[in-house]
Amino acid sequence: MAGAGPRPLPGGRTLALANLAHQDAVAALGGPEWLRRRRLDALERFRAAPLPTEAEEVWRYSRIDSLDLDAYRLAGPGGPEPGGWPSPLAGALEAAGPPAGWALSRGAGPVEARLEGPAPGLVLGGASSGGRAEEVAREHLGAVDRAPDCLVELNSALVGDVAVVEVAPGVRVGRPVVVLDWVPAGGQASFPRTLVRLAEGSSACVLEVVASKEGPLFCAPVVELEVAEGAHLDYLCVQLLSAQAFQVAYQASQVGAGGSLVSFNLALGGDYARVRTDSVLSGAQAASRLLAAYFGDGTQMHDFRTLQDHAAPRTTSDLLFKGAVKDCAHSVYSGMIRVHKGARGTNAFQTNRNLVLSEGARADSVPNLDIEENDVRCSHASAVGPLDEEQLYYLHTRGIPDEAARRLVVSGFFSELIAGLPLEPAHAWLRSLVAAKAGPGGYG
Repeated sequence: MAGAGPRPLPGGRTLALANLAHQDAVAALGGPEWLRRRRLDALERFRAAPLPTEAEEVWRYSRIDSLDLDAYRLAGPGGPEPGGWPSPLAGALEAAGPPAGWALSRGAGPVEARLEGPAPGLVLGGASSGGRAEEVAREHLGAVDRAPDCLVELNSALVGDVAVVEVAPGVRVGRPVVVLDWVPAGGQASFPRTLVRLAEGSSACVLEVVASKEGPLFCAPVVELEVAEGAHLDYLCVQLLSAQAFQVAYQASQVGAGGSLVSFNLALGGDYARVRTDSVLSGAQAASRLLAAYFGDGTQMHDFRTLQDHAAPRTTSDLLFKGAVKDCAHSVYSGMIRVHKGARGTNAFQTNRNLVLSEGARADSVPNLDIEENDVRCSHASAVGPLDEEQLYYLHTRGIPDEAARRLVVSGFFSELIAGLPLEPAHAWLRSLVAAKAGPGGYG
């Protein structure tokens, strides 16, 4: 079938066989036989499914209709070597100070991983590397992934390797684990995949960075977070992609009885950057705290969709997303709290706050509730508005120029959220990234 030209896909679009979803190219990806078969099965599901459109509610307000998959070629292996990492990756390692270990994903090549000293009970490696990391991937890959659309299936079809983090029962990993996704630019498409599995009673902190050089690219990362009974996971993801990047990310988590998850996303890069977060509380007294900060400038668009899914009694979820837009940037937050029948005693909270810093900028906020049980406490709140004039006046009266005052208020808006994050050594690094984004200009 090679060279047969574009193939029609449902939805009225075509995908060149010589480009991304080419069966021969998928079959040629490395790795064990079970992973190759999994890719080919996912490829068939992708090719049988319609491409998403803005007519669908879950893609409303998005830019998905502008995605042209034919414009990208599948990324090959390569990228920075350890010791010569660009500043986004080196900054993450320094902020983790020092990590228990790191895993590096570069395009379609194998994941490279290294433990920085003894770490009993911690598994870190690639699904193609053999040993326990491969066993974990083979047994658990896809267990949390709900594959909500064909682009997640495309990740399963074209993933080069999977970064695997597993913590054994009862083990507390005292230092963070760092996962580095270096995404090739220059018109390439990349499909990073991360699987984090915490066994019963364990705990860990994982810091993931998705970054690239400047240039056009397509990135569709998938992250699965599996938190077993009584375990606790802190997961932080920092997105620093090219200003010409088109990202469609999916993060799925499942928390067992008595377990807890803190998840944080910082989104600063991309031309269009979407993150869908599905968080399922599957066991009694499970808890999740979902946090995000995003800042758009120029013509950027940040698009967040969340699901707080309460499937068991006496579960708790608390969501706080804070964003800012300036110039002609656009942000969208759409969130759903879902309480299933039988999930009595649920406590669920959802808050989205947005600063609009320029006349041409725009922020949309759409909170939702879907409740099938009576004995629950659920609430949502959203706010979209300009900077607080009283705060600006206070700074002006102390001799601070207007633009500097505005940057201080914006930094304070995000610092409040960052101050409450786990991994305290990384707070200064996160604040510096936001401050650089806030930069001079564009506040009027």
